[in-house]
Amino acid sequence: MKPLTLTEVVAAEFAPETTYLNTSSCGLSPRRTVAAVKAAAEQNATGRDTFDFGPVAAARASFARIVGVPEERVAVGTAVSVHVGLIAASLPAGAEVLCPEGDFSSVINPFAVRGDLKMRYVPLEELAESVRPETSLVACSAVQSADGRTADLPAVRAAAAAHGARTLVDATQAAGWFPFDAGLFDYTVTGSYKYLLAPRGTSFLTVTEEAQESLTPIHAGWLAGEDVWGSTYGPVGQLARSARRFDEPPPFVAYAGAEHSLALLEEIGIENVREHDLALAARYREGLVSLGHTPIPGDSVVVSVPGLAHRVDALAAADIAVSVRAGNLRASFHLYNTIADVDRTLDVLAG
Repeated sequence: MKPLTLTEVVAAEFAPETTYLNTSSCGLSPRRTVAAVKAAAEQNATGRDTFDFGPVAAARASFARIVGVPEERVAVGTAVSVHVGLIAASLPAGAEVLCPEGDFSSVINPFAVRGDLKMRYVPLEELAESVRPETSLVACSAVQSADGRTADLPAVRAAAAAHGARTLVDATQAAGWFPFDAGLFDYTVTGSYKYLLAPRGTSFLTVTEEAQESLTPIHAGWLAGEDVWGSTYGPVGQLARSARRFDEPPPFVAYAGAEHSLALLEEIGIENVREHDLALAARYREGLVSLGHTPIPGDSVVVSVPGLAHRVDALAAADIAVSVRAGNLRASFHLYNTIADVDRTLDVLAG
């Protein structure tokens, strides 16, 4: 049987009722994900399979393949800020953390609230050159939430290695469309409800084998034990030898959906999604320029435009979903968007 095209898959899996250009806020759920969540909730209501670990394991393995690491290096959780908080708690007092100015709060705040770390902020384009011998950790987003700019990750990684600093990359705005090798960084964190199309309440942490030794699993419960059902009472005798020791207790219903969202992306292929998404973003950028507007430069599926935030209400009235971030009008494109979506949005902006 001939494989379905991306267009055919999208038609079978998605049913947007608006012109939805807001994946950087939240991705749309595929039909298969919705069905799995409903089925898991029904099972819970009937008392069947209330502890179904299968979807959690499947989602972990699928995410590992998408970001190019062994599944033994992946921990599951519920939110980026919790994963970052775990890393923040591992740093000694006085350690320097280097971040881009204006990066997403979940990447920065867990370090800032400690109060005994040296926080240093520099422009994104100066991040790599700002790493110095005193730097303990460089933390940044692969793609900036506010405006879609992408970090020079190879340069950041090289600079950190040269100065003995560890690296933390937030892939929330990247994983799902951006070919991303998580194994190149000490830690990565990813909220999966955006471009990975999973339900809210699902997230992933990757940890290199070396960096794993530097973390204390401060929220480890019985599910973080090597022998899960032998770890239910008293102190856990043996934590998992893998990154599973850093798991949060997973919300089973949400992960029942995540399994299917990630499987869908694997079926389509991240490179195919990337090609589709970037083509739409490029068409939108070109259209904006033709209307006399200058979007923030970048090769990203997130397109942010200064001076157009006031048009968000007109777009909403036309049933076009975008967002305003950092004072700019932000549109973000994903596999369920079409050329017609782009052109319709440009028509409204043209008045």
